Amino acid sequence: MPAPAQLFFPLLRNCELSRIYGTACYCHHKHLCCPPPYLPQSRLRYSPHPAYATFCRPKESWWQYTQGRRYASTPQKFYLTPPQVNSILKANEYSFKVPEFDGKNVSSVLGFDSNQLPANAPIEDRRSAATCLQTRGMLLGVFDGHAGCACSQAVSERLFYYIAVSLLPHETLLEIENAVESGRALLPILQWHKHPNDYFSKEASKLYFNSLRTYWQELIDLNTGESTDIDVKEALINAFKRLDNDISLEAQVGDPNSFLNYLVLRVAFSGATACVAHVDGVDLHVANTGDSRAMLGVQEEDGSWSAVTLSNDHNAQNERELERLKLEHPKNEAKSVVKQDRLLGLLMPFRAFGDVKFKWSIDLQKRVIESGPDQLNDNEYTKFIPPNYYTPPYLTAEPEVTYHRLRPQDKFLVLATDGLWETMHRQDVVRIVGEYLTGMHHQQPIAVGGYKVTLGQMHGLLTERRAKMSSVFEDQNAATHLIRHAVGNNEFGTVDHERLSKMLSLPEELARMYRDDITIIVVQFNSHVVGAYQNQE
Repeated sequence: MPAPAQLFFPLLRNCELSRIYGTACYCHHKHLCCPPPYLPQSRLRYSPHPAYATFCRPKESWWQYTQGRRYASTPQKFYLTPPQVNSILKANEYSFKVPEFDGKNVSSVLGFDSNQLPANAPIEDRRSAATCLQTRGMLLGVFDGHAGCACSQAVSERLFYYIAVSLLPHETLLEIENAVESGRALLPILQWHKHPNDYFSKEASKLYFNSLRTYWQELIDLNTGESTDIDVKEALINAFKRLDNDISLEAQVGDPNSFLNYLVLRVAFSGATACVAHVDGVDLHVANTGDSRAMLGVQEEDGSWSAVTLSNDHNAQNERELERLKLEHPKNEAKSVVKQDRLLGLLMPFRAFGDVKFKWSIDLQKRVIESGPDQLNDNEYTKFIPPNYYTPPYLTAEPEVTYHRLRPQDKFLVLATDGLWETMHRQDVVRIVGEYLTGMHHQQPIAVGGYKVTLGQMHGLLTERRAKMSSVFEDQNAATHLIRHAVGNNEFGTVDHERLSKMLSLPEELARMYRDDITIIVVQFNSHVVGAYQNQE
């Protein structure tokens, strides 16, 4: 039977939206409140079945309410001070600078800034960054979870190990396997760069290690050691597919430990998209599964900034993805495989880890659920079979890999989950980061977007622009600076502290209605090193 709507939306008891912001919403139904009319369904990874809920319609949008209802006495105003705003924005920021050797940085990566701003409670996004120790290069990635954070957490812990193992030469794999066999210390293959909040699951570490070991044993058996060339694109694709296969297999086999058994099932039944970059000298590979994005910031000769997209969204807006899905299933499913821009009318991304409800046969799903723990068997969502489910799998974790050879004008790379791209245009993202990193601002005429602006208002906008110039360096982290703009920009493209304060003051049960989790990594390239590579050729 179709899944109840509360499995997809947070339940707001007693029409809490109407209670907190009484003049903003006129609600016909006391059991559930809806997103504002301008909130796209794309914000919600799973779409509720229409038979299970009738949503109220707010009379005004959030912006109309905050601007036009200031005289109302019903709602209480919540204003955060600038230090309080900064404390929230900077809580999860992390920066890493690549160490210098002999006074000179020999890496094509200077370092990176990352940050996260939750909308879900708990946050479903994850991030990872690590340096490859047995091979060259650095790995960076963002992971956007849905139906919970279990899958994104597992992928953020495990995927880089699978990639690193895929890149190892045959001799190193043999050395690692012999060390395990003899009980000797293992060679470290990754150096992690993690914020204290970016944790690893200690309980599952042995299970994860055993699955990884099985993978490298198979690589040893398949590779006789004759070929020494490693194809990075092939290694990335194999790593993504193998991890997703292991997630599925672990859930099918189960575990004697009840905690681990429930954990592997939660990981498999939730889902996550992934966007990962591997940087080795001037060779940049981006492997993307889902709808997070990688955007290259290029500085032109006149100092202006342009955005180069290095990933494609795997959703209904991608015609090639639509065609791929239709070709993978019988012609009589052409109208049902994607409905209302969603996979089987439910899932927004067309590629993802986990999400076994869109991959396993119905018999396998029922068998695993019936033999699983009570928490799983009592969950209506896990027992729900998607409509028109005839020829699974409908979903894949295979990434689309893009290669780019770095040039001196390529200054930085932005990896971000869709929470950023839903609120900002790619060109604005690159311009804001570029101006932040260089401290140079190419002023454009102030655009008022058709608004009638008085001379006094225009003077205020110009004054605000000047104040913004003097305070641009209040953020020490490029990702934090970008999040400030994503959440606080007004219709004129400048950060409005009042708006930023209000958006950050939203209670947990409301924040998800106005934005998604935002996770950003900004990688800064070393133009001198990149240029030296070119000169050597």
